Amino acid sequence: MRRIIVTGGGTGIGRAVAAAFAEQGDQVVITGRREDVLARAAAELGPAVRAVAFDAADPAQVTAALAELPEHVDVLVNNAGGNTDIGAEPTDPADLAALAAAWQANLTANLLSAVLVTTALRERLRPGGTVVNISSIAAHRGGSGSYGAAKAAVEAWTLTLAQQLGPEGITANAIAPGYIEDTEFFGSGISPERRAWNISQAANRRAGTPADLAGTALYLASPAAGHLTGQVLHLNGGSFNGR
Repeated sequence: MRRIIVTGGGTGIGRAVAAAFAEQGDQVVITGRREDVLARAAAELGPAVRAVAFDAADPAQVTAALAELPEHVDVLVNNAGGNTDIGAEPTDPADLAALAAAWQANLTANLLSAVLVTTALRERLRPGGTVVNISSIAAHRGGSGSYGAAKAAVEAWTLTLAQQLGPEGITANAIAPGYIEDTEFFGSGISPERRAWNISQAANRRAGTPADLAGTALYLASPAAGHLTGQVLHLNGGSFNGR
């Protein structure tokens, strides 16, 4: 029986990933900052799923949570993050302190969170296991400011991680989704016009779903992907050519 950790596992993509692993018989720990959301998700997903609440971007909280996390980890999915610019007040370009804080927020939420959790669990990762980092199409299309830059940094770090873990038979890859519906990413949502535009960019003319991403994560954690490492899988219905 494998042991899986999914950060940001209480809702959306993380919850779908956790559910997919649990359905195939794995033991799953979901993490996140909101204890109530995690507890509700774990209860709904069943006895194979357990919740451990902590902020993945806070070194002290990550360290404190180690006692509640599995001693051996087969799969780590670094899903915690999001675009911290959404819903925030626009920064004045002349206010460099505010600009720095806004960029640091996205780097902390998306890159540092993954680095801290992975490093804390480094010695617990088992040979044959995998690390799956969640990136974004924003890392490749531009126009997303600090969020796109943070996700690009996640992809660069994923290659370094693959090189470090490879000698132990552990893989590390990133999934870069395009537009995914049924998540909290856009806060209160996007306009019908923006939704229609996002869907029109996909070759298959549909939005992605959390289940699409969960299926990709299952593949990366399967023996079939044992020789696949250091890569970015573009999950966007063909709206961006990742070749």
